[in-house]
Amino acid sequence: MKKNWMAAVAGLGVCLLGTMLVAQTPKKGGSTILQPQMTVAADGGTHEKPHVTLGEAVKAGEEWSATTLGASVDGKPNPGAKPIKITGEVLDFSCYMQIGKHGDKHRACAQKCFKAGQPIGLLAKDGSLYMLMEEEHDLRRDGQTDFRTSAIDHAAHIVEVNGTLWSHNGVKAIYVHGFTKK
Repeated sequence: MKKNWMAAVAGLGVCLLGTMLVAQTPKKGGSTILQPQMTVAADGGTHEKPHVTLGEAVKAGEEWSATTLGASVDGKPNPGAKPIKITGEVLDFSCYMQIGKHGDKHRACAQKCFKAGQPIGLLAKDGSLYMLMEEEHDLRRDGQTDFRTSAIDHAAHIVEVNGTLWSHNGVKAIYVHGFTKK
């Protein structure tokens, strides 16, 4: 009797675990965007007609600036970077990952988080999430860029972003060019 009871509990546990895993698996063809009911404002741009373009176009072979090359180990940045032009919603990376918040109703919070130094993200139409940052290494380090100001202005807007894409162990980053303070 005791063995039957233990087998029944073990079977129930396996069924519950399987149900939880299936429930957490994104449906094919369905949205992988967290909290898809949270949308940008009507005047915040669309994927077909972005609100603005952020960053300068990048040519193959020119993915990294001189300061990035100079700061690289042995003058060689990590291999595999490529130019990218992508459209998505500017959002607070930390709030999106932690609680799924984005869109117009979260705009003021995202702006406060950006001002406090929280990471800036871009949410593509397919649900892909990218971290956004200035490309110019030394200038970024020394506070001589103003990309964060543009991100604050365009939080919860759908924008087109030009930059350098690089990823490692599943983390995707776009390094945006052209935000050096004048």
